Amino acid sequence: MNTNKIIITSSIIIIMMLITIPTVYKVIKDHNSHLYKSTYDKIINSAKNCYYEQICKEDKITLKILYENKYLETVSNPVTKEIYDENSYVKREGNEFIFVPIE
Repeated sequence: MNTNKIIITSSIIIIMMLITIPTVYKVIKDHNSHLYKSTYDKIINSAKNCYYEQICKEDKITLKILYENKYLETVSNPVTKEIYDENSYVKREGNEFIFVPIE
């Protein structure tokens, strides 16, 4: 009888772990993805403003230029909390803007 309780208890614990661990992983992964998207959108919007106001005329707008022209305050990686390199840039291709972080 005692062995049955141990097996049932162990089975319940294993089933709970099989459900909980992937769920927690997915939630954390989605949260980090949303943090990056929010930060990238902030940087890209600042670059768009600078470009459309014709202050930044290049197709490659660095964070340094955005900082100097007061379009953006110092931005850090939302997950690691490290400040992005000033040489990181926003690349413009047609009407599309893409942020390229430099490590």
